[in-house]
Amino acid sequence: MALKSTIFKAELQLADLDRGHFGDYTLTIARHPSETDERMMVRLLAFALNASATLTFGRGLSAAEDEADLEDLDPTGSIERWIDVGLPDEKSIRRACNRSRQVMVLSYGGRGAEIWWQQTAGKVSGQKNLRVLALSVEEGKALAGLAERNMRLQCTIQDGVIWLGGESGHVELAPKTLLAPEAA
Repeated sequence: MALKSTIFKAELQLADLDRGHFGDYTLTIARHPSETDERMMVRLLAFALNASATLTFGRGLSAAEDEADLEDLDPTGSIERWIDVGLPDEKSIRRACNRSRQVMVLSYGGRGAEIWWQQTAGKVSGQKNLRVLALSVEEGKALAGLAERNMRLQCTIQDGVIWLGGESGHVELAPKTLLAPEAA
């Protein structure tokens, strides 16, 4: 018998001063049996960094490789934003860049993420719509510490610094920008 996903609920109050975006979101997050609390919380962070009324979580680890962890569709059904967490291979990144207006990868995992970026950077640096951010090992662990089946979280984003907290504590995150589209 296959293990089922664990359902997490999050009420997220967001104040993104960098984008001028404010909102309250009620989120249902399915955590695949092989997914860690850290990865699930990185997905939640990716949501906060890109929040909109149309941003949705993908089907997760059990889905096909060519599906985003989060995606934002425009009214025509075209992919406005494709967001992956972790360490996707360069073929997946290039495919996402060809299918979407904006692509973001939020990497985590310490030394493994550093090696991944060293191997991947040169292969994707020509993508004009790609943004790659990296969390430190400490930031990933701190995020995992916030995971609860029912979360009430407040998130403030200002000058690239993220304050995220709830009943189980607060964390301050400053993801490192590894690659960003050039300003037009």
